Amino acid sequence: MSTAAFHLSGLLEKMASSDKDFRFMATSDLMSELQKDSIQLDEDSERKVVRTLLRLLEDKNGEVQNVAIRCLGPLVGKVKENHVETIVDALCANLRSDKEQLRDIAGLGLKTVLTELPPAATGSGLATTVCRKITGQLTSAIAQQGDVAVQLEALDIVSDMLSRLGVPLGSFHASLLHCLLPQLGSPRLAVRKRAVGALGHLAAACNADLFGELVDRLQEQLPGPRAAASPATVRTLVQCLGSVGRQAGHRLGAHLERLVPLVEEFCCLDDDELRESCLQALEAFLRKCPKEMGPHMPSVTSLCLQYLKHDPNYDCDSDDGAEPMETEDSELSEQESGDEYSDDDDASWKVRRAAARCLAALATSRPDLPAELAGTLGPALLRRFGEREETVRADVLEAYAALLRRARGWPGGLQALRAQVPQVTKALQRQLRERSARPRQGCFSLLAELAGVLPGSLAEHMPLLVSGIIFSLADRSSSSTVRMDALALLQRLLDTEPATAFHPHLPALLPPLLACVADPFYKVAAEALLVLQELVRALWPPGQPQALDPGPYIEEMAAATLARLRATDLDQEVKERAISCTGHLASCLGDRLGSDLEPAVLLLLERLRNESTRLSSVRALALVATSPLRLDLRPILAEALPLLASFLRKNQRALRLAALAALEALAQCHGPGLPPSAVRAVLAELPALVSESDMHVAQLAVDLLGALTQAQPACLAEVCSPVLEQLLRLLRSPLLPAGVLAAAEGFLQTLVGTRPPCMAYAELMGLLTAPVYTPPAEGGAPGLHRQAFHSLARCVAALSAACPQEAAATAGRLVQDARSPHSSPEVKVLAFLSLAEVGQVAGPGPQRELKAVLLEALGSPSEDVRAAASLALGRVGASSLPDFLPFLLAQVEAEPRRRYLLLQALREALGAAQPDGLKPYCDDIWALLLQHCEGTDEGTRGVVAECLGRLVLANPPFLLSRLQKQLAVGPPHTRSTVVTAVKFLISDQPHHVDPLLKTSIREFMDSLRDPDLNVRRATLALFNSAVHNKPALVRELLADVLPLLYQETKVRRDLIREVEMGPFKHTVDDGLDVRKAAFECMYSLLESCLGQLDICEFLSHVEDGLKDHYDVRMLTFIMLARLATLCPAPVLQRVDRLIEPLRATCTAKVKAGSVKQEFEKQDELKRSALRAVSALLTIPGLAKSPVMADFSAQIRGNPELAALLESVQDSAQAPGTNPTEFS
Repeated sequence: MSTAAFHLSGLLEKMASSDKDFRFMATSDLMSELQKDSIQLDEDSERKVVRTLLRLLEDKNGEVQNVAIRCLGPLVGKVKENHVETIVDALCANLRSDKEQLRDIAGLGLKTVLTELPPAATGSGLATTVCRKITGQLTSAIAQQGDVAVQLEALDIVSDMLSRLGVPLGSFHASLLHCLLPQLGSPRLAVRKRAVGALGHLAAACNADLFGELVDRLQEQLPGPRAAASPATVRTLVQCLGSVGRQAGHRLGAHLERLVPLVEEFCCLDDDELRESCLQALEAFLRKCPKEMGPHMPSVTSLCLQYLKHDPNYDCDSDDGAEPMETEDSELSEQESGDEYSDDDDASWKVRRAAARCLAALATSRPDLPAELAGTLGPALLRRFGEREETVRADVLEAYAALLRRARGWPGGLQALRAQVPQVTKALQRQLRERSARPRQGCFSLLAELAGVLPGSLAEHMPLLVSGIIFSLADRSSSSTVRMDALALLQRLLDTEPATAFHPHLPALLPPLLACVADPFYKVAAEALLVLQELVRALWPPGQPQALDPGPYIEEMAAATLARLRATDLDQEVKERAISCTGHLASCLGDRLGSDLEPAVLLLLERLRNESTRLSSVRALALVATSPLRLDLRPILAEALPLLASFLRKNQRALRLAALAALEALAQCHGPGLPPSAVRAVLAELPALVSESDMHVAQLAVDLLGALTQAQPACLAEVCSPVLEQLLRLLRSPLLPAGVLAAAEGFLQTLVGTRPPCMAYAELMGLLTAPVYTPPAEGGAPGLHRQAFHSLARCVAALSAACPQEAAATAGRLVQDARSPHSSPEVKVLAFLSLAEVGQVAGPGPQRELKAVLLEALGSPSEDVRAAASLALGRVGASSLPDFLPFLLAQVEAEPRRRYLLLQALREALGAAQPDGLKPYCDDIWALLLQHCEGTDEGTRGVVAECLGRLVLANPPFLLSRLQKQLAVGPPHTRSTVVTAVKFLISDQPHHVDPLLKTSIREFMDSLRDPDLNVRRATLALFNSAVHNKPALVRELLADVLPLLYQETKVRRDLIREVEMGPFKHTVDDGLDVRKAAFECMYSLLESCLGQLDICEFLSHVEDGLKDHYDVRMLTFIMLARLATLCPAPVLQRVDRLIEPLRATCTAKVKAGSVKQEFEKQDELKRSALRAVSALLTIPGLAKSPVMADFSAQIRGNPELAALLESVQDSAQAPGTNPTEFS
């Protein structure tokens, strides 16, 4: 016998002891053993353990029974299925026992077993088997109305079982429904309540037919409002509707037309408990089915407003906005005034609370009516801010906060709410000083929301707000939560309101704030330090004139902060906040700190040596170093620099980035004063960081190199060679970001710009261009990537700009290299790209010779040479328009074979030239471009469109109107080119053409009605660009544009044709590109115009796209995953229809004999569909959908799909990944 088996045998023997203490201790030890993963039970041990525990469930000692119940949880995961069934059978039998204690124990045991059963999602069928086994016995127990205690236990277990495992019990749903419905008429309230909860869970899991039957039965049992019926029965049925609405409201949409009027009529009966249930049901309908509730919004709003003031025992409300009666005799009278009319039997407060919550749901569910809701609901909620019941008042404040959140981004709604701000602050005046904590917390939350939605609106009310904040901070009876809420509000106000609003209140505000800094509770202290930091930054921003003298306050602030900084026995968060606050204090007011500055800086140095605080200290040091006050940091530089240099070797990326930023700040502000030995220690660490493995770190490292080189060029000599080697390797990377390239240009300019230069111009130029001029040996490394030539050309131009005396000679050499017949294509490409960058630096130069060289290169057999020459022709021409532009226009006409390249050169010239210099040539260029709008080559028309767009920027008022005229009279190709040209006017940065474009873009968007397919596709591309880059241009047009956009998502059979290819027939869909463009627009709308969309209508078109072509399906899968995150409720409503296309994609098979690409496309489709499934599974309540549960089981049953889903979910959970990213 093994040791474990022997130990188990001993425990079982003690569990049968006559001594209750032995039984208790042995059972506890057994539970500990069962919780270990290593324990393995054989068949005989399993049988003995199960038999012994079941016997102990009937033990006379209650403690032994309790610990035996707790043993059942870990046991079910250790024994075989037949033993679990034995346990369940025994518990079910005990549930029908005559002994009350045994029934209670059996009920607890069944709940414990159900909780510990492995969920169906793991692939285990044990839970389903057990639940099926006990369901019949539970329904029998419920149906027997002789013993109410048995009924209650059975109902509890059924409710718990349906909430966890509703879908696998599908075969029992009908019997459960027919068993539970009669319990709604039980004379016992407890039975009715449990039946209501169980039916709610059943409604979420049953199929559509049973759900319809449930709703029909509930409606049939509901009598007419004027019919004689038991009030308890009516209340129960309405509560059941509310439960169904909360658990499965997304399925109620089709039934609301007949249910809502019925609920509204019952709401008018004189029964407060019934009114509460009706309002709760309406709230659930609003949250789960907002679109279907649209027609009922006016009546529901009216009901809510009526019952929001329903207080028959307190006749102090008025509709004219009068405030509740106030007295100023004493604080005591204020406290007691709310309790004067309290009545323990009064249930009207529950009605008011339900009405407030229903109004919050109303505000949340209607994104399209914020102005109307703000004007209607705002004043009504304001009048109830003086509500006497704290619970109701909290919900009223939350409803107003929901209204604020919904109005964000809607000018009409914000304007209406801004007008209500004075009334809001007046209504909250008394509550900010109440002794009770909950009202104050509600006020703080609402005011913080108001400040965020309407920044600047609370400045004139600051005396009231500050007094309320001070009251909570200084009140010793206030809990830490209240003080933290007050501090959070103060931080929000400092961020959103003008600093001058705080000036008069600082003498009163600062002492309680500093007292919170010294608070022993770490969360309060950390929050107070953050507020103090924001206060210093807001009132005395660095580098700006000080409107308020900090003299009276600086000593107290410094003392409180440094006291926290010196302490070592603090929570980590307090340490970090103290360091950050010290950094801001020194950065903003360092010149006023006096004798406190040096101790503060030395303390930062000390914290720099501590591993837990070094990151915060590095950031604080960088803040102090970049201060415009130019503080003296010499006492710490010799020690700080080697420490910062050592951080560059650490694996912690955030620390490396912060250290590089701090070192650059020190080099820029204290460069000449840095100790040379410390500078060399820093420089020695930098070559390893100049690598393409982390481009951001590389950029900061190169920036630091430039700053150190400028400050102390002599120190660079020791590391110049390895640094340049790494930098030149980086410049050859095809992935080089613009920021790294700009940093490299600056560093190279610094190398040749110092006096004396760190490196000769010719030597550095030779190193830079060596990879191109020295071809790799045969069999050596491959040539440079195309992008590397552009990077090297930019660096050549940067060097020429740093040495103007060398620029002309450099340009001459480049021309010679470009025209030499012995130059390789790579040398010519670099020469032309460098000329494009150097041209403006070198001056006029040998223009005629350059023209000939560039024109000749346009005929080169190398595509890269032709493209580089075209770019150079345009860029060089932009610096000499009178000479180049007429020549270029003439060449476009004279050289039809090179027209595409010449138009590209014209595009570059138009982009690089000054607008005023182009105006004399506008007419000639315009005529030429319009002439080529009708070309048959789509690529040429695309370049013409870009040229037109850049030309319009030279004179927008005149040329934009010309584009509009061409849109009206031009042929199809011209119209599509004109629309495409407008797309090139839209960038992601503000531009002076934006106001003009906003007034005229409607005419261009009307091209979605154009009969020509290409024009509509171009218009969709324009719309997508506007939505993505400048959504304000088209937001007001969405009501007109969206129907046209949705029309383009439909498959048109008249655009599908068959093409014969030899013996085969191939189907061509000419409308596919337009549909793809339309769905791309829809995805962009999700990111920037979500609030203006009718999500239900939007989802209808996404649903169509899920069954479309491969390319469209890929787009809609991404959209569906995004919608699951942004709008889970509407997605949940129609999940049954959305699942079927996903299932069809995942189960589709590629025909035998298909090419490899078809298999790859199908695999990618499956992966994308499963990404959507993974996103859908995150929606709360979706797992209870029968269709989703069936699909999940199908995925788990297919090893390939199960592995793919697991892979998708793992990648979605990986840090820094976005599974719905779309480009």
